[in-house]
Amino acid sequence: MGKTFSELDDDLTAFIAEQHLFFVASAPSGSGGHVNLSPKGHDTFRVLDPRTVAYLDLTGSGVETIAHLRDNGRITLMFCAFSGPPRIVRLYGRGEPVFPGDPRFDALAGLFPQLPGVRSVIRVALERVGTSCGYAVPRMAYEAERDTLSKWAERKGKEGLSRYRREKNAASIDGLPGLPQPPGDD
Repeated sequence: MGKTFSELDDDLTAFIAEQHLFFVASAPSGSGGHVNLSPKGHDTFRVLDPRTVAYLDLTGSGVETIAHLRDNGRITLMFCAFSGPPRIVRLYGRGEPVFPGDPRFDALAGLFPQLPGVRSVIRVALERVGTSCGYAVPRMAYEAERDTLSKWAERKGKEGLSRYRREKNAASIDGLPGLPQPPGDD
């Protein structure tokens, strides 16, 4: 049934590349605070090497994953087969948000299609890779990506997104620091 690996092999990398949806889980340090679980879509995930992955982080209503990574770095990503043979792959690791202005940002962001509303690239150093059966995951057919987030970000424009991030992405629901504030915005 389940197996554990220290890194991604070609088979796991191919499985991940076929998935249209993945989930990201993170939690703050200590016993308090909220565990976060977020679904991610679009063409926003890349395997950089057998022990490193990254995903494009788009502006959203919350900033939990970024806040948790800044707090403790812990992250889990999960991929499920909704078609074909049943399978689940979990990637456990230490993540960091790479923001615009970081010398690494342009190279990482350049690995993805240009999407409106990009606020960071989440880079994850893998510590463990695990598979499990996925026998109870339902079969579902992929129809298409939703364009709602892209259209929303395009309507907001650069200044509108900046204002939204200052208002909605400065802190997590538990009060942890979220997006760094640009100079002069304090």
